[in-house]
Amino acid sequence: MKTSLNEILRRIKWLAVPYLLILCICLLIKITYTREEIYFAVNGINNPYADFLAPFVTDLGNGWTAVALAAILVLFSYRKAFIVASGFAVTSITAQIIKYLFDAPRPKLYFKDQLSRIHFVKGVDILSLHSFPSGHTVTAFMLAVLFTYWSKNKAWGLVFLLIACLVGYSRMYLSEHFFEDVTAGSVLGVILTVIWLYWLDNKKFIQAPKWQRGLLN
Repeated sequence: MKTSLNEILRRIKWLAVPYLLILCICLLIKITYTREEIYFAVNGINNPYADFLAPFVTDLGNGWTAVALAAILVLFSYRKAFIVASGFAVTSITAQIIKYLFDAPRPKLYFKDQLSRIHFVKGVDILSLHSFPSGHTVTAFMLAVLFTYWSKNKAWGLVFLLIACLVGYSRMYLSEHFFEDVTAGSVLGVILTVIWLYWLDNKKFIQAPKWQRGLLN
């Protein structure tokens, strides 16, 4: 049976509704404060505990996390594993294309004359180019949408949204991205995943009984 776009949005409303509220707040912040003000406000709030945790949080948006989750899902559902893997491919490739089109500097390069003001987390490799958008944030929100869609208890969408937001914040905390990069990454992650899910999950082949099985069943 074909799944409508409205049905997909209904299934992820526990994520989508609060996300829209957060997005509105982000846009308000963006038009109220400058890039520099937002960056140093985030960068100025730091402590050793956050320095320790941020690299682990940011890795939740790493491409290898998506690959690992797809590998685990193969054990239970070929369909879900394929959707995660292909969703990651579509969203990450799109993000990379945009990165190279904009070729935007990251904070380390953008503020090269103010490096003494910046708090860097020791042991983290700080990049200089291709800042816009944040690929980790794209991946985090892609996974959040998919796992909310599949959850029996849709309230888990709030948890997945929180995790995705923390990944985005960690990208700013680690001075890998700007506020705009993270915000755009979240929008790309949500919109592209919904579109891809609508297109792919309505294909006949992926609804076949054999695609519902996994290696363990």
